[in-house]
Amino acid sequence: MKSLLQRFFNVKSEEVRPILLAALYFFCILTALQILRPAREALGMQRGIEAIRWLFMGTLVVTLLVNPAFGWLVSRFKRIAFIAATNLFFTFSLLVFYAMLVFSPQAIGETTGQVFYVWFSVFNLFVTMLFWALMADRFTLEQSKRIFGVIAAGGTVGAIFGSWLAVMLAKPLGAPALLIISAGFLVLAVLCAWGVTRLQPEHSTQATGADIVAAETRSVIGGSPWEGFRTALSSPFLLGISVYVLILAILVTFIYFTRLQMVAALGDDVDMRTGVFAQIDLATQTATLLLQIVVAGHVIKRLGVPLSLALVPIIVALGFIGLAIVGSLLVLVFFDATFRATQRAIMRPARETLFTVIPREDKYKAKAFIDTFVYRGGDVVGAQTEGWLGKLGMGLAALTSVAVPLALIWAALGFWLGRKQAQIASQQGQGLRAGSQPTAPGG
Repeated sequence: MKSLLQRFFNVKSEEVRPILLAALYFFCILTALQILRPAREALGMQRGIEAIRWLFMGTLVVTLLVNPAFGWLVSRFKRIAFIAATNLFFTFSLLVFYAMLVFSPQAIGETTGQVFYVWFSVFNLFVTMLFWALMADRFTLEQSKRIFGVIAAGGTVGAIFGSWLAVMLAKPLGAPALLIISAGFLVLAVLCAWGVTRLQPEHSTQATGADIVAAETRSVIGGSPWEGFRTALSSPFLLGISVYVLILAILVTFIYFTRLQMVAALGDDVDMRTGVFAQIDLATQTATLLLQIVVAGHVIKRLGVPLSLALVPIIVALGFIGLAIVGSLLVLVFFDATFRATQRAIMRPARETLFTVIPREDKYKAKAFIDTFVYRGGDVVGAQTEGWLGKLGMGLAALTSVAVPLALIWAALGFWLGRKQAQIASQQGQGLRAGSQPTAPGG
């Protein structure tokens, strides 16, 4: 196993154990999420696609309210404590939903389904954000370029496994059992997170020496719960990441609503829709895994972060053009699978490397703001824009006329962020060699 990881996946011998545990951590997270995702999609559509646009707005409000609470946890507790607290909170929530389904099924209706939709949307972003924040905290920029794709493959295997479990167990065991299984994987994820913190010494962009780094490991991050808001909007580098994530969310939402409309056209049966969504997810996850296993770690290292961040936007632009020309569900599935596979196998690991060069406090607070509120803000903008274009009766052609220019801007921004990251890393390296503190990103 070690020889395979070292040669095929571009991994060093001393990195094998922490990488395997990190991949297992992501496996548990994505399994927990994917078990529930098809049900989330089907429940969200009970009141029609237009209702989902307002659910996006509700999710945005909830993420805005949750961010200060999360910032307070980061400011007051050690890293493993607030990571565990966040995951266990969502575990407890799953148990509450389970109790409602089992002991009070008469209370379950469209409103409960919408609450679950919003809850899942917040749950999805926070647990994945925390995972990648810990990875950026524990691995260096050089390591991240090589191994984040490999670690992400663990999540893809989990997503495939979760999709398979959802398909195989939904009917014989029922929906409530899936909630318990998902909760169990979240508990396992907490144990894996603890193991990663024990096996992989965190790196520091602001200090040298084993004693200093060890002290920082035991310390509380501190600062204000609102610091993530301020830093994300005041640092040019973090602001650039925010805009990059915003455009990503807008274009993902365009694809998402196009998929919903095409599936809705197939019929009104909830079980049929759940099955179609599960099949699409399974195809996407399989394509993602193949990319991650074969090329991800080598692509980011050889192409570099700038080109890796610009690659997916170009694919999106070409995909929308093809969708506007043909406009069939089969083409959409192919486009969606290609986009999500390259986004998760190449762009997501490359985007997460950006956070390896920022101060530790920003890796959790600013990243939380960007990956939750900014992302959900992009959801709202994308949903409302897509709905407005649909009301005008302009269809895919109008959506493409907006998506393609936006994707080109997105590609240019991704290239700039990769170059800026290299500049910051170079400045930090010079500062550490000179025995001085590095400058803040974009400062």
